[in-house]
Amino acid sequence: MQRWLLYMDCCCFNRPYDDLSEAKVRLESESIMTIIDLCEQHDFTICGSDVLIDEFNRTVDKVKLEKVLALYSSTISETIELYDEIIDRASDLIQCGIKPFDALHVASAEYAKVDVFLTVDNKLLNAMKRAKVSVLTKNPAAWLLEVLYNEQ
Repeated sequence: MQRWLLYMDCCCFNRPYDDLSEAKVRLESESIMTIIDLCEQHDFTICGSDVLIDEFNRTVDKVKLEKVLALYSSTISETIELYDEIIDRASDLIQCGIKPFDALHVASAEYAKVDVFLTVDNKLLNAMKRAKVSVLTKNPAAWLLEVLYNEQ
């Protein structure tokens, strides 16, 4: 299997702890956990970032925050620090209609030259189609299916 460098946004790390009664949410959660399992087998590497930590720390539900931070710390293998270059790029992305935190995530992913930026945020996925970005952006469930089927 190809080695992949991935960036998962805050929504992805939160998804396993969301209400799983909806089929789409459950599928995305299972896909994210499968991606994390594949990291442990050294097929995928997930980048963390200063931006993720900042966004996590804004979580009101402290129990959920503990779970998300535990998942995050057990998953990431490198951290992208926040540099002026990332902030400048995020400003450009905000002008394309991407929300500030999302823009910082995308700019961090571009800075690290990740292979894929994963998000379960449909509004962000649609905004990324309009913005000129240098990183492939996918829903984790859709991306995982593509990768697994292409490896057979």
